[in-house]
Amino acid sequence: MPPPKKALVSLEATPYYHCVSRCVRRAFLCGKDKHSGKNHEHHRAWIKQQMQTLAGAFAIDLCAYSIMSNHYHTVLHVDKEQIWK
Repeated sequence: MPPPKKALVSLEATPYYHCVSRCVRRAFLCGKDKHSGKNHEHHRAWIKQQMQTLAGAFAIDLCAYSIMSNHYHTVLHVDKEQIWK
């Protein structure tokens, strides 16, 4: 059984987290796919909007992000003050 979330996230150690999400099997998140020739650039704005929407729905601040062709990075801050409101 995997460990509980409270064992993975320690706000006492740091409230900041660097998260990465990658596509699999040569799938493209954004940009032009060299293999299929399809352009997925329209996904970039959608992903940005989704990140901002989700950060606003939870006690998370989106500090920084980078959306690449097949993955994205986020730097997140857990807003401890907002959690206990």
